[in-house]
Amino acid sequence: MEFEITHTTHYRYGNPAAEAYGEARLTPPNLPTQTVVKHLVTIDPKTNTSRYTDHYGNVVDFFSLPYRHQKLVLKNELVVQTHKTPLPEKSLELTVGEARQIFTSALTDIFDYLQHTDIVEVGNDPLQWARKYLPAKAVLGEALPRLNEAIHDSFDYTKGATDSSTPLSAIWKHRKGVCQDFAHVALSILRTAGLPARYVCGYIETDPPRNGDAALKGAVATHAWIEVLVPGMVWVALDPTNRQWVNERYVTVSFGRDSRDATPLRGTFKGSGGQKMDVKVVMKRRAEKK
Repeated sequence: MEFEITHTTHYRYGNPAAEAYGEARLTPPNLPTQTVVKHLVTIDPKTNTSRYTDHYGNVVDFFSLPYRHQKLVLKNELVVQTHKTPLPEKSLELTVGEARQIFTSALTDIFDYLQHTDIVEVGNDPLQWARKYLPAKAVLGEALPRLNEAIHDSFDYTKGATDSSTPLSAIWKHRKGVCQDFAHVALSILRTAGLPARYVCGYIETDPPRNGDAALKGAVATHAWIEVLVPGMVWVALDPTNRQWVNERYVTVSFGRDSRDATPLRGTFKGSGGQKMDVKVVMKRRAEKK
């Protein structure tokens, strides 16, 4: 499949900002599942950027506006081809216990994705779920989708129920949230079970579904899902918000231990009037070439 994607973030200030600084993680990687055909990031007011690659492999554009401005608009425009990629069946035939044993020889490479963070917290709930859904004898190919489905079925997708400061303990208590929260819940369980897992930020198709495909939740802004490392050092991706393995209707942009590492935009500004942020993502499927 081939998609045209436009991701626009519009910051409006109550009073003109004196200056602003930010980092944009908006450059999707080329992966076996996707090929970037075109990519352009524009910033208004126009300013130069400097680029580096962070600890998690994300391309980061740093920008600064050291002068007064009333608004700030960042637009990410892409054309991306997605590819159907089969799951690693041999790896998924192994058990959770076998996977943990295999990963002991690669701890230095996967250490970050086994650790809990300030956002992905340790607690009794993830421990109980890890024991229930990811016991040592569970086969990965059966246990991972079962866990994914259980999160979807046990938590209500409720816009506005949480924000970026809502602790994971509150998500567990009220069983409400959005894609970011569901990804953090999944990560807390997987890491408690000793399986390396990472947070993924990206885009999903916003067009009306075709060919009997179901409409995807969370398609009007950036979306979040998770990837689990399985033996063979292969990442497999699941989306608890939409209760499925990730497929060709998804485009990956950034990775991290949690949403803070992979956030598309972060920064600061100097001003007295506060700011309002509006985000819109449109991901349209192109007609297939004959």
